[in-house]
Amino acid sequence: MTRLGPDDVGCWLVKTARPPEVLVPGWHPGEEREFTRCLRASYRVALMRPGAPVLLWLSGRDRPGVHAVGSLAGDVGADERGPVAVVRVTLLPAPLPRADLLADPVARDAEVLRMPAGSNPSYLTPAQHAAVRALLP
Repeated sequence: MTRLGPDDVGCWLVKTARPPEVLVPGWHPGEEREFTRCLRASYRVALMRPGAPVLLWLSGRDRPGVHAVGSLAGDVGADERGPVAVVRVTLLPAPLPRADLLADPVARDAEVLRMPAGSNPSYLTPAQHAAVRALLP
């Protein structure tokens, strides 16, 4: 795989295996919340900048897809587990299902769909991000 550069990233995609209502108890559609996500230590974290677009991806069999949209709330930091990013995202009224992304001719090549077991952060290219934005309610 080729290393990413800043122009290759349209948005960052952070994953969770826990549904949004478990990840952030009391989170309701349309509400913005800020929370921390663990990242894998890699060169990618150096590309992440405050304000960059972010999508929250729920992985697994129960409602996989995009569940929230927003941005990086600050610089990537670290805790005892490794790199962490604070995201500020708004929960969607309904998730954008994985199946909808697979059906889109541009979004279907997204890393998260090709390599679902990949680590945080994943990313969408600028064209894939535009395709996903067009599919959002």
